[in-house]
Amino acid sequence: MHPRLGPALALIAVLAACAPAKPPATAPDRLVLTPASFDDLKGWASDRVGEALAAFKRSCARRLRFSDDAAVGPQGMAGKVADWRPPCAAAVAVGENDDAAARSFFEAWFRPYRCANNETVDGLFTGYYEPELKGARDRGAGFETPLMKRPPDLVAVDLGDFRADWRGERIAGRVVDGRLKPYETRAQIEAGALDRLNLAFLWVDDPVAAFFLQIQGSGRVDLPDGSQVLVGFDGQNGWPYVAIGRVMIERGLIDRESATMPGIRAWLASHPAETKGILDANASYVFFREVAGDGPIGSDGVALTPGRSLAVDTKFLPLGAPFWLDAAADDGPIERLLIAQDTGGAIRGPVRGDLFWGHGAEAERRAGTMRARGGYFLLLPKTVPVAS
Repeated sequence: MHPRLGPALALIAVLAACAPAKPPATAPDRLVLTPASFDDLKGWASDRVGEALAAFKRSCARRLRFSDDAAVGPQGMAGKVADWRPPCAAAVAVGENDDAAARSFFEAWFRPYRCANNETVDGLFTGYYEPELKGARDRGAGFETPLMKRPPDLVAVDLGDFRADWRGERIAGRVVDGRLKPYETRAQIEAGALDRLNLAFLWVDDPVAAFFLQIQGSGRVDLPDGSQVLVGFDGQNGWPYVAIGRVMIERGLIDRESATMPGIRAWLASHPAETKGILDANASYVFFREVAGDGPIGSDGVALTPGRSLAVDTKFLPLGAPFWLDAAADDGPIERLLIAQDTGGAIRGPVRGDLFWGHGAEAERRAGTMRARGGYFLLLPKTVPVAS
């Protein structure tokens, strides 16, 4: 050992011994399914299960387009299409207005499993809705904020196509010289980085409303002639979603209790000079398309059902499957059967969900204030083998 290094190394050793111990590493997220019974589903006997059955039939119609050996859920954790074909066929004969018959149907064909993240069965459940905005086909007369269609050079990549353990992870960007490069951020896009592409197809009167439309992923735009345009998600710029409520809490602008959608919007309305800086903290930017027919289309490829469609993390859970939610919200318990039909940038983990409430003032109220704690049960066909 060099003589001049000895005291230094001794000092380092002393400091290391005095340093606080590192916190134990957090276990990676992992879905654990525990067999349960319908008696474990609090409120099961009183729920209007027929409403969920209608949503389930929509997902069935899409699922049965695939071959019998197609896997359902990540790594086939929900079996194969062949396991779902008999219950989907039986559902057709069950009336959606007969809750007792719908309840008997699910009890006959499915088995519930308590979902946990490792050993934790408790999780966060939020809500989303279909906002209504005022807009026009052309810019001007107060309509200055664009809704943009998907850029032709935007490349979306599902990383699960490359490695099984990346399932549910996605990135997006632009190919430059044969390499995928990051796309422009929200701030760059709003500063005009994409103006040359003429992507705007609607203009709305409120930039904050447009921001929240991007978070919700779909909505309705009322035009001056009285007509209405439905818009739906058609791509994202690849930057990770950042919740501005959390940013505002970290900056000391609002407290945690005020970090609801109404609370955030009220703060932004009273601080217009600071609004852009807050919104730009979320570099994610969403592109839209016009949607014809029934309401917003979820990631499962079917129209969402208010109060019955749930967004989940598809890295762990299957789309099109029934879930029983048992959670406690500020305005009372939420005990109901839901169908997983969507995903979301903020929905991460085996016990995490986002409940779709529909459109209108009541849907906005419920979605904007919902921060419920609780858990859910996944219902799988009885023929699906589940590892313990």
